[in-house]
Amino acid sequence: MNVPTERAAQPPLLDQQTVALAGVAQAARLVDQISRTGSCPEEFLQASLNSLFVFDSDSVEAVYGGLGGVKLGLDTLAMVLNNQQPQELRDMVRYVFNLLYLERRFAADPAMMRVVHSRLQHTSFRAEHFAGHVNDICHSVSGIYQDTLSTLKFRIKVNGNAQHLQNRQSADTIRALLLAGIRSTHLWRQLGGRRWKLLLQRRTIAHRAYDLSRQLGVAHHPTDSPE
Repeated sequence: MNVPTERAAQPPLLDQQTVALAGVAQAARLVDQISRTGSCPEEFLQASLNSLFVFDSDSVEAVYGGLGGVKLGLDTLAMVLNNQQPQELRDMVRYVFNLLYLERRFAADPAMMRVVHSRLQHTSFRAEHFAGHVNDICHSVSGIYQDTLSTLKFRIKVNGNAQHLQNRQSADTIRALLLAGIRSTHLWRQLGGRRWKLLLQRRTIAHRAYDLSRQLGVAHHPTDSPE
């Protein structure tokens, strides 16, 4: 879970932090969608999961396969940081802050970090043939999460439809996404991200998220009224 290397010119630090934080928001948003509906957009699921297997990258964007891989997260971030989230996203916002907290507990356990890194490297060999094997990858990553982060005293409680939460495939995907969220949180902190900065700079970050998303297509402007 290394910070991107400096082999190429990097975007402004705030933009890098925004992309990494969007990775956190996207993982949380996908967890919320799966827990409620049993499904989520495949392209963003793959981008978030694949970020777990990028151990050395030239840029933050490349961790997600390009900026487009985290567009859902950018749009979500722009909306949430301007207090425009609809009522149904309350749990998603809680997941984000839970991930920020859990990552601190994780980072305080170097032995656990080494185990996760080693097992992700092993799983990455299978991830190279990701197409058509999403469920298998989620199952493997879910096992890593259960054996490591699930043993910590603090656990993230996921709410949703009991039918989906009790489904093994959905449960595996949720745990895999939670680990992806931890990966993005760790990257965000490596880039200088801090919770107090997030709270103080939330509107600035929201506008950067909007501008980055707009580069990819239509985005909901953070100053617009929510639909």
